[in-house]
Amino acid sequence: MSDKDNDKDNDNDKESDKPNEPAQTLLTFPCDFTIKTFGSGSQLFETTVLTIINKHTTSHTDRAIQSRPSANGKYCALSITVHVESKEQLDNIYKELSASPDVLMVL
Repeated sequence: MSDKDNDKDNDNDKESDKPNEPAQTLLTFPCDFTIKTFGSGSQLFETTVLTIINKHTTSHTDRAIQSRPSANGKYCALSITVHVESKEQLDNIYKELSASPDVLMVL
């Protein structure tokens, strides 16, 4: 292997050592975005989700909230359309919803 080849290998190693660069997103901010959550069919689930959403944004209306109970009522799916200003704002909403014990899944 020549010195040139070794230099190329070293350059490739340097690229892999770079700190994580911000991930690209397909969304253009600001935008309206629908967050879907799943949890128990209790009122506590809906209250918890709306409290978290309201903490991060104030721009949704009652028409932007859709609630669908499961056939037996044990679970509930909430779809909430919110206006977000940045990827960071959206990420913070997802992080807090995902951390809540009342929320089973966030899409």
